[in-house]
Amino acid sequence: MSQPMIDLRSDTVTRPTPAMREAMARAEVGDDMFGEDPTVNALERRMADLLGKQAALFACSGTQSNQLALWAHCRAGDEVLLHRDGHINNYEGGAPAVLHGVTCRGLDGAGGLIDLPALEAALRPDDQHYCRTRLVAVENTTNKGGGRVWPLDQLDRVGRWAREHGFGTHMDGARLFNACVAAGYSPAEAARSMDTVSICFSKGLGCPLGSVLVGSGELIARARRGRKIFGGALRQAGIVAAAALYALDHHVERLADDHRHARQFAEGIAPLSGLHLDLATVESNLVFFEVDESLGTAEQLARALHSEGVRVFAVGAQRIRVCTHLDVGAEAVERAIEGVRKCLERGFATALGSSETPYAYR
Repeated sequence: MSQPMIDLRSDTVTRPTPAMREAMARAEVGDDMFGEDPTVNALERRMADLLGKQAALFACSGTQSNQLALWAHCRAGDEVLLHRDGHINNYEGGAPAVLHGVTCRGLDGAGGLIDLPALEAALRPDDQHYCRTRLVAVENTTNKGGGRVWPLDQLDRVGRWAREHGFGTHMDGARLFNACVAAGYSPAEAARSMDTVSICFSKGLGCPLGSVLVGSGELIARARRGRKIFGGALRQAGIVAAAALYALDHHVERLADDHRHARQFAEGIAPLSGLHLDLATVESNLVFFEVDESLGTAEQLARALHSEGVRVFAVGAQRIRVCTHLDVGAEAVERAIEGVRKCLERGFATALGSSETPYAYR
């Protein structure tokens, strides 16, 4: 009997555990549009308290909660300053322009992190020729930046700078709990310099869907109106809110396992000839490595690995991303490492077969 496929493309592929499904089945529900779903209300209160904010709003996805934040902060013609590799800037379908008439200006910074020199260089005079800067957005952990964790002092520094210049702040915290577990700070500490924070439940926390946006009462009230306008209003959403509550109780501390498995994979492939990986950059559950051009492309290696029962993402001509999660244990990681070894030993430049679209990314 063949072994099951090891899916390391993303932590979005996780499935609800039997206990999470049971919690969903037992959920008390009501009409969320009327504010009458007790489970959604409990989740929103809990998340607002956890991050030290006044209010929270349950949303369908991380992209939706990020865009609701932009809706709350910005007006047509405004711009957002963020890292050029940020998810909002690259992987949300051009939503800032489509939904809000907002421009994103990408800044540089190692590992997807921005700091004061890049922000200072981006300042422009209040002049009719320029977009009006309204918001500074950060991503923690970084995605395309390599799964890097923001240092708390750097977050606070960026937040202070934004306030001094009259700009709002937003954190795309799709994997914020990964950052908290890796760095040892609390969600409230991570959020204290941000006006709004979005958090996904459908990644490392293992829920089937869902995200929350937290912030001031005024910003969340505006975001709630935006959710309705964008067709994201919910009814008996307690079924999925119950999954998020279960995850908060049972799936946060275990994120350390995912980080340990990412390190296990990185250390397993780092010595292999033809691959390039900086172990110092492996801080959470994401591992990025480069494939030497002399061997073939990242997409060819991804296809060859698929034939070995391992699924990964090619995220550039020579770059591959691996993501560990609650459905992948230490034994599966060892099998994945062995799959990489086999592909390198036999060569993979002509690999054919099933594969994702080149440079797919989540």
